[in-house]
Amino acid sequence: MVTSLPPGRLTTRLVDGLLCAYTPTAVGELSPAAAYRPAAGDEVVGHAVAADLRHAYYTTLDAVVGVTADGAEVWRSRFEPAAAQVHGHRPGCALSSDGRVVWVYRPDEMAGRGRPDQWVAVDAATGAALAQADLDTVGHGAVQRAHPVSGEILLNVGEGQDGTIVHRASLAGGRIDLVRYPWVDRCLIDLSPDGHRFLTVDHEQNDLAVHAFPSGEVEFTLTVDDFGQDPDAVFLEWSGGYLTADTLVVALIGETEDEEDWFRHYRVDARSGRVHGEFDAHAAAPDDIRPLGDGSWLTTAASGHPIRWTDR
Repeated sequence: MVTSLPPGRLTTRLVDGLLCAYTPTAVGELSPAAAYRPAAGDEVVGHAVAADLRHAYYTTLDAVVGVTADGAEVWRSRFEPAAAQVHGHRPGCALSSDGRVVWVYRPDEMAGRGRPDQWVAVDAATGAALAQADLDTVGHGAVQRAHPVSGEILLNVGEGQDGTIVHRASLAGGRIDLVRYPWVDRCLIDLSPDGHRFLTVDHEQNDLAVHAFPSGEVEFTLTVDDFGQDPDAVFLEWSGGYLTADTLVVALIGETEDEEDWFRHYRVDARSGRVHGEFDAHAAAPDDIRPLGDGSWLTTAASGHPIRWTDR
């Protein structure tokens, strides 16, 4: 049994109808350390697993659910009223770094519930709402990243063509202390392993930026030009992250003269922004890479299970 893992190391995938959890310590295709069967009729759209593997959590269009490793449902917290729309919205969940809180993003506006989007802190043991906050967003889905030390969490709400909104929050005194960053055009990609910085990519895919945490102050920016590519034909992908605290992996995408898609991954010094060169991620697609912060990263096997790679 896993008793502790650094935040972000435990990973989950939906494979053949099961919610699978992996503890990425071996190299090569990983086997699940635990697998959880969602309740009959539940369509899972977001998921997370506790570090001790005793419980998993998942969202459907209308609920967040906690289950045990033997498949028993521990609790179910419903989103009321039921969604009036089926498409265009994906509720998501993420665990706090201490595993006590399930942070749930609810795209209620797109779901047709007649209220603003919600961010809800849920007790991981009971499913009870500890606090919630209205968001001034009309999102389709969101990315959440738990800070490894402070207990704070970052939320990136995607509003489609309207851009993206990034928030930071903590739970204190029975309420959510919510901060909105002053951008509508930056997509959150990753938090550094030490929690001192975070990476974003421009919504239009023209540049990347490394920001100080928690202030959001930009430490450096890189454009497509900095990689020796044509900014009129090449773009930064919304993927990559921290290979280590000192090294970023980023992806560029483009088309050949024959209109065939291509992509390349690059290493970047996470402190200075110096581009080190191309990086063979063994990925089947530009976004098929999840850096783990320890010098290793995951791609996806044909089976749907992750493959762990390392160049150390």
